[in-house]
Amino acid sequence: MKRIMTIQDISCVGKCSLTVALPIISAAGVEAGVLPTAVLSTHTQFDKFTFCDLTSEIQPISDTFRDLDIDFDAIYTGYLGSFEQLGLVSDFIDRFGGKAKVVIDPVMADNGVLYKGFTPEFARAMAKLCGKADLIIPNLTEASFMLDIPYNPDYDEDYIKELLKKLAALGADEVALTGISFEADKIGVYSYKASTDTYSYYANTKLPLTYHGTGDVYASAVVGAMMRGFSTEESLAIAVDFTLRSMEKTMEDPEHRFYGVNFEEALPYYIELLNK
Repeated sequence: MKRIMTIQDISCVGKCSLTVALPIISAAGVEAGVLPTAVLSTHTQFDKFTFCDLTSEIQPISDTFRDLDIDFDAIYTGYLGSFEQLGLVSDFIDRFGGKAKVVIDPVMADNGVLYKGFTPEFARAMAKLCGKADLIIPNLTEASFMLDIPYNPDYDEDYIKELLKKLAALGADEVALTGISFEADKIGVYSYKASTDTYSYYANTKLPLTYHGTGDVYASAVVGAMMRGFSTEESLAIAVDFTLRSMEKTMEDPEHRFYGVNFEEALPYYIELLNK
């Protein structure tokens, strides 16, 4: 069985980060190791939450993995909250990334703005970390901040292709831009593989609303599919379809919880996609 190490925070209640990554990766039939960077009572979309920083635990945990000769088939990072965490994760990749597929979701911005607490300097540091990845999965806003260029929501296909090449120049061989839409009723992912100079685009239905945590659902589904032997292109498409089904399940439930999507109800569909 393949083993993934995913490095991000965990909310005791709230469908994002590790509370999403762990069940989705497990549903893929892959062992999910976790390295929590922080523990929150609930995620930050709640009116009140507690926060316990676990930065000081990252290095001792890493040292223990090394002493026990534990290795990983993939390293998958999500939300990282400080420059110190970026440095520690960089060191972790240096230690354990030899045979591991390194996937970085540079969670820090959306809709043209950085999340609270992040700065353009942090985005540039994240870009440096992305240089150690095999695959990065930013959205358009995150890509723009990492490249230090203006956010452009009025893009065309040529612009996206140029952006992908610039992102690949950071160091990752494969780059995928999420949330890309060229038609009013479609949204998906545009990807680029530098070593073969090839592009790919896959889209599915665009729903008239958004939910918190869908980016984490998407990235986790990508990594799970890759560890099941699917190509990056196939994994990106599977994750689009699974994320859409998760959102549809949420829309169908009049009592759905505000803080995330009903991805749990869509897991049988994800497993079906992985077994085709």
